[in-house]
Amino acid sequence: MQVRRIVLAKRPTGMPEESDFRIETLELPALAEGQVLLETMYVSVDPYMRGRMAGLAEPAPPYNIGDVITGSVIARVVDSREGSLSVGDLVHAGYGWQTGAVAKGGTLQLVETGSLPASAALGVLGSTGLTGYCGMTQVGRPKPGETVVVSGAAGAVGSVAGQVARLAGARVVGIASTDQKCSLLVGRMGFDAALNYNASDFPDALRAACPQGVDVYFDNVGGPVSNTVLPLIAHGARIAVCGQMSQYNLEQLETTPAIPTLLLNRGAVMEGVQLMNYRAIYPEARAQLAEWTARGDLHYEETLIEGFHRIVEAFQMLFKGGNIGKLLVRISE
Repeated sequence: MQVRRIVLAKRPTGMPEESDFRIETLELPALAEGQVLLETMYVSVDPYMRGRMAGLAEPAPPYNIGDVITGSVIARVVDSREGSLSVGDLVHAGYGWQTGAVAKGGTLQLVETGSLPASAALGVLGSTGLTGYCGMTQVGRPKPGETVVVSGAAGAVGSVAGQVARLAGARVVGIASTDQKCSLLVGRMGFDAALNYNASDFPDALRAACPQGVDVYFDNVGGPVSNTVLPLIAHGARIAVCGQMSQYNLEQLETTPAIPTLLLNRGAVMEGVQLMNYRAIYPEARAQLAEWTARGDLHYEETLIEGFHRIVEAFQMLFKGGNIGKLLVRISE
C-alpha cells in the first residue's frame, strides 16, 4: 500500500509556507505480527507544531529536516495482525500528516466517544479539550463569582476553558478576533461577555467588562492582548499561560509588562500549562467533559477542512484566526 506524507523541507521563517514542506510517497511494508494497517480519517493541526518546526526543544522535541510532521490522527484499521484490533476499528494514533501507516497495536488507543462523532477524540475529548479542562481546573481554579478572562476564547482550548470556568460559577469574559466569534461565545457557549481585540475600543471595553479586575486569566495568545489584560489582574489572581499564538511566527518576540513586579504587587501567580503534567486526571477530565457535552452543558465547535492536499493551508489558518473551535483536516470518511 502506498501512502502520502508531508515532511519538513526547511525551517519556516515567519508564517509557514507551502514551500517549507514536501509531499512524499511511501510504500508501506507488509504487516508483521502485532501490527495493523491504518487509513487516516482525520488529521489534527495544532499550534505547538510551529515551535517544533522552528527547532525548539520544549515541550516536545523538534522536527528535523526531512521528518514527517507527527501529530494526532484518527484512523481506521484496514488490516490487522494484532489480536485486540479488528478491521473497521477506529483508533487514535500519533503518526501525523500521512494518509496511512503501519503501526504496532500497543501504540494505539481505541476511539471511544459515545454519542459524539469520532472527530471529538481529537477535540473536546482529546488533547485540546483536556488542556482547557486541566489548565482551568488545576491552574486557574476559578471560584463562584470571580471574573475569568480567556484569550483565544473561540479556539479549541479557549472555548473549553471558558465553559469550564462558567460551570464552576465564575463570570467569564472571552477575547476573540471577530464579532462573529464573540457572538458565538455569548450565544452558544454561555460566556457573560466577549470582546473583539481588533476593535478600536478594546482596552476600554475590557476595563468595563472587568470592573473588579481579573481573578483568572487563561492566556492563549500573549502579545498585545495579554499586555492589555495583565494590568487588570486582581490581588491573588491566577494566570494560566497556555499558549502564545501571537508570537510563534515572529523572529523577535514582542515586549511585555514588568511581570515579576506585577505579580509581586498583586500577590498573583503565573504558571505554564503543559498537558503532560496532568496525566493522573485524564480519565476524570474526559469523563466530565463527555458528561457535560452529552447533556448540553458544554458546547464544542469544529472547523473541518477537506483533503490531504490542504493540510498546510489548514495549519496556516490557525495563525490567521480562520477557525472556530478545533481545526481538523478530513482525509477520508
